[in-house]
Amino acid sequence: MATRKSAEERREEILEVAVRHFAIGGYHGTSTEGIAREAGISQPYLFRLFRTKRELFLACCERAHDHLIAVFRRAAEGDTPEERMAAMGQAYAEHLLPDRHAILMQMQGYVASSDPEIQRKVRAGFGEVVAEVTRLSGASAEDVWKFIAHGMLFNVTAALELQASDWEAWAEGRAQHA
Repeated sequence: MATRKSAEERREEILEVAVRHFAIGGYHGTSTEGIAREAGISQPYLFRLFRTKRELFLACCERAHDHLIAVFRRAAEGDTPEERMAAMGQAYAEHLLPDRHAILMQMQGYVASSDPEIQRKVRAGFGEVVAEVTRLSGASAEDVWKFIAHGMLFNVTAALELQASDWEAWAEGRAQHA
């Protein structure tokens, strides 16, 4: 006889499926029916666990921010702010950039920020990431912003599936056309 899963276990399974769907389809282009079907549950049960599509999307955004912070916390080692930021950057490249859905989910949160509630929550999550990088690294505000800016550039190149080895030639080709 199969054991019944708790609501929390089901929520976790749904979040795994929903992150993949929202990462590819975005907030407006993703069907909760498709998420429910892939998760093996009914759509009404999905809405018992997450009252609205927005609530489910925000839970996915929160998961993305929490995962990012966890990666940085595990990696932040070194004697100087520069060493700690380098370690966090390396961990980002090793653990997050290869996970296309994690990167795209982060970006979909920013895209959906035309919705005021989503904007408020995503802005708060982004603020938590910046605050945690600042706390973990001990770096100046200017250096933290450079770190975040480089991370955003990495997100874009990962989303476009540009390899580091291709980046320089690709950028030079674009600059020649400008």
